[in-house]
Amino acid sequence: MHHTLFRFTPNIRNDIYLKDPTSSLLGNNLIRHSIDLIDEVGLEEFNFKKLAQKTGTTEATIYRYFENKHKLLLYLTSWYWSWIEYQLMMRNTNIDSDEMKLRNAIQTIGTSSNFENESDFDLHKLFNIICQESSKAYMIKEVDELNKHGVFYNYKKIVANISVIIMRINPTYKYPNTLVTTIIEGMHHQIFFRKHLPSLTETHTDDINYVEYYTDLAFKMITTSNSKNK
Repeated sequence: MHHTLFRFTPNIRNDIYLKDPTSSLLGNNLIRHSIDLIDEVGLEEFNFKKLAQKTGTTEATIYRYFENKHKLLLYLTSWYWSWIEYQLMMRNTNIDSDEMKLRNAIQTIGTSSNFENESDFDLHKLFNIICQESSKAYMIKEVDELNKHGVFYNYKKIVANISVIIMRINPTYKYPNTLVTTIIEGMHHQIFFRKHLPSLTETHTDDINYVEYYTDLAFKMITTSNSKNK
């Protein structure tokens, strides 16, 4: 296991869960197996009965941790963004160039290639879930009420942190949050399209890379805006 794991503690709002999964071995097992199961069958087919069978426990036990599977999905997405925040902190430490910090940020949120052996959970599977299922965490009718309780804190913090980097590169740029969310959601869509709907993207070809594409897009938007304001 990677030694940095021992310094990582996910910062997740307690409105998402009834009992903190990290407080027990069973809770950690529920998270690990839920990642495996959602990646295998998808969120629609996933339920607590299947999770109970996979973990050798009861549905009632799982309900002590989470009110429903949507809250579990919120937990997984929050855990992931907390992990990404930690990764960005580690990778951008001692780097002075804001341009390099932005490149590191786009690389980190766009790939799971650096996740090997860094967690008890399968981070490659969690990355798949983020790309395919995470929009279901907030694209629901209850989103406004959930937002009042701060359950999207981790995602919004990542957007805010990267927006700060953009504003240091070009203080006159008007749309940093929009650009960051466009990059994040766009890369997730491209990954999904590449796997399932390849005619909707060019990133399935060897000479097109979605991380390179969105890095190029980001700097073109920032520098173009900068030149217009001179």
